[in-house]
Parts: sequence; structure tokens; C-alpha cells
Amino acid sequence: MQLTWLDSNSWLIEIAGLRILLDPWLVGTLVFGNATWLLEGKKCTLREIPENIDLILLSQGLEDHAHPPTLKILDHHLPVIGSENAGKVCQDLGFKNIKTLKHDETYIFDDKITIQAVTGSPVGPNLVENGYIIRDLTNEESLYYEPHGFHSPNLKQKETVKVIITPLTNIKIPFIGSVIKGQEKAIEACQWLKPEFILSTAAGGDLEFQGLLTKILKEEGSIDNFRHLLSKENLSTRVIELEPWATVTI
Repeated sequence: MQLTWLDSNSWLIEIAGLRILLDPWLVGTLVFGNATWLLEGKKCTLREIPENIDLILLSQGLEDHAHPPTLKILDHHLPVIGSENAGKVCQDLGFKNIKTLKHDETYIFDDKITIQAVTGSPVGPNLVENGYIIRDLTNEESLYYEPHGFHSPNLKQKETVKVIITPLTNIKIPFIGSVIKGQEKAIEACQWLKPEFILSTAAGGDLEFQGLLTKILKEEGSIDNFRHLLSKENLSTRVIELEPWATVTI
């Protein structure tokens, strides 16, 4: 299994001979609902779009996961698997092959992997998006992904995984609370799924942001502190830190 961090929440996952684009933001700016005054993200370095993609996997329908400018330039005949909200975004953009998954539904793709949707992040009063567990059908390779750190207690009943991708620090809005949960919540996920490795997502490495949210968002914790928490809980999980567009083979 090879994992390439494409910055922010975006990953290239290579597993079972497949190349999966996960929550890709690869071109253009990141804006929520055209509100550039609230938040606008820009990439500092232009990169080539990964080639020979087999599948697009989307955890949420929000712009930082189902990024419209990126989705517009990808091949609309590529299969898409996503949350129901992400599926609607792709349908509106003209994608031809869309499979949406509800929580606890499992889909076998190309007879090579299973993708199970699990309860993920609440993004509104009546909407909870997806996390995913991906398993190679031919060996022990497996991965759990949840981009905001909202880990369902139902994970306690799941089989162990080799890798977790999730936030490792907290991002808070004053008087509202955490919008991204790392640190102790990531420790819980490790206790439940017992991964060999954990990688951080949702951080911005080669990005620039401006807007109101940049002035009020507050990050808490650090990767070093997370390692201390792992040691304190006698967990053998290893933290892998990646630079943007770096690849690790596991």
C-alpha cells in the first residue's frame, strides 16, 4: 500500500493495484458557498493531476472534500463512491457512474477491495457524513479514514486496520468548540482499531488561507504531544509525518 498526501484532506491511495483519489482538491481555490470573505484557500505550488486513477472516493459533499473545480476537470466517466451529499454534487457536475453509501454499507469495487462507510462528521443539524474503512481482499492491507476526527463508538466492533488517516491536532472556533478533533479523539480511534501506523490529515502544508475564519480558528496540540499520548496509553502505533505530495510505502 502506498499513500501520497496531496495536502489538506486530499490523498492518493494505492492499494490492491488500484489508484484512488480521496477527497481531492487539486486545482483552483477553496471557497465555501462563494463566501471568499469567510475563507479562501490557495495552493502555493501548482502540481500535475495524478494519472491512471481508478476511483474517486468522497467522504463529504462540502467543498473541501467534493471540490467542484477539481471534480470538473476529472474524467466524468471515472467511478465515484461517496456519501449521499457528495453523490449529489457529482451528479450535478455530470458524473456518469456514482455509488453512494449509507453508514455501515459495504461495496466491493473491482473484486479487489471493500469500502465500508462508517459514521463520520456532523456538518449540520440533520446531516452526518461518511468515514471509510478500505480493505484489500487479497491480503491484510487496510485503512480507516475520517477527516474531522469524529470517530463513531461503533468502530469498537470493527476489525483492526493497518493504517488510520485522521487529524492529530484540534481546531476550535471560540464559543463554538472543535470543528476538527485530534489528540485524545485520535487516541480513541487507535485504541479501538489498533493500527500499526497513523497519519495526519486536514492540515495545510503548502497552502495559503485568508478570510475571517483564519483570524478566529485556534489549533491545539501537536504531533509531538500526540506521540506522548500514545506512549502514555501504551499504544505501539507509529506516527508517520508527510510533506505535501510525499509518498510512503506501508
